[in-house]
Parts: sequence; structure tokens; C-alpha cells
Amino acid sequence: MALLRCRGLRKEFGGHAVLDHLDLTVAEHQVVALIGASGSGKSTLLRCVNLLEELDDGTIELDGEDISDPRVDPDRVRRRIGMVFQAYNLFPHLSVLDNITLAPRHVHRRGRAAAEVQARELLDRVGLGAKADAYPDRLSGGQQQRVAIVRALANSPRLMLLDEVTSALDPELVGEVLTMIRDLKADGMTMVLATHEMGFAREVADEVCFLDAGRVIESGPPEQVLGEPTQPRTRQFLRRIIEAGRL
Repeated sequence: MALLRCRGLRKEFGGHAVLDHLDLTVAEHQVVALIGASGSGKSTLLRCVNLLEELDDGTIELDGEDISDPRVDPDRVRRRIGMVFQAYNLFPHLSVLDNITLAPRHVHRRGRAAAEVQARELLDRVGLGAKADAYPDRLSGGQQQRVAIVRALANSPRLMLLDEVTSALDPELVGEVLTMIRDLKADGMTMVLATHEMGFAREVADEVCFLDAGRVIESGPPEQVLGEPTQPRTRQFLRRIIEAGRL
């Protein structure tokens, strides 16, 4: 069953179509990796799914509900979606624990004690239990990004959106975050992730979608899209990735 269905999405900025009648379907428990050059529409697609950008045309369905309907309350929808950005976006004046429990307490109206128990359990699972009382500036980039993912998980989302979550990290810290995403896949979390990590996309994704000029040009299993692409534009993109030593 489709958890997420995007049909004919169009989004323009200044008369330029960043999404151009894009279609995407994501089944429950599926991991879909979005690849493509910068400006191909990956981040805009994720922002539209999370209702951070208003569509110019098309529909987005989550669990069969048209969440792109202007009458839909965006905050209600976002309670079912976890989104993690490349820039962490942790509140610097709050401890790790308070960053994680903020939304469960104030949006989902959970009690402080219950929210903190859940947060500490999640932190323990990712090896950051000892950092609960630390502030973001005392954490490495990899630790901050893992906290950002835990913060999204604390809302018990149906869908996780991950936007280039390793691109701001030093190479030696990337592995910490990728291990966490592998664990989420093993737990059955439905994820759509935009990434430049082709090797990781090959390993963790059930489906890879190559975006170009706001459209899904090619999609399929990782071994097909990354190993034997059928579209000339996909082959050109991957050739450049190989030349750069990133595949």
C-alpha cells in the first residue's frame, strides 16, 4: 500500500519550474533515495511533502489523505512526518534532552516525564545517552545530526524525510549518521532521502529515483539505476560521479 503518493507536482520560483509535473509513490516500509545534480528538485520535493512550500499544481497524498488541499492544517500533517535537514537546526540554547522533548511536550501534549523517558531511550539506542544534558555546541557534527534524527523520531512519524543529512559533515563523521539510517531501515521506517552518497543509496534504498530538471527521469532498484541505467541523462550524471570518485 502506498504511504506517500505525489502526482503531477509543479513548483515554480520566479517563473522557473523547480518541480515539473513530478510523480512519486512510496510504499510503507520502503526506502527511496533521490539522486541528481544540485538544483534538480530533490530538496524542493521534500519541502513540498512536508508542506513547507506551497505547490503550484499537483497533489500529495499521505495515508490516502490529500494533504496538499489548502484546507488541511499543515501542523497536523507535520506531526506524522519527521524531517531532518543538512544543517541540523538544533536550538543552541536548549540541551540535547530539551531539543528532543520540545515537540512531544508542546505539540503532542505529552507529559515531561514520559517525553524524557522516550528521549533517553532513543539516545541510548544511538549511543548518545551520555549527551542528554549537553548543549549542541559541545557535540561533533555527526553527533548533532544524530540528535536531529532522534528529535524527528521522538514524534513517532509515519514518514521520515532526510535532506542531504551527511553533506555538512566531515568525511570521518558520515559513517555515524549512515549507521543510524541503516538501523532505521531495519526497524521498518519509511524514508525518502535526498543524497549524494551513491554507495549508501545502493546499499540502503529499495528504489532509487534520478531527478533532472524537476522530473523523475529514471527510477528502479539501485542495481539497475546505478549499475545499468537506461536513460542517457542518468548515464551522464553517473559518469561524472564516477570521475569524481564518488561511486
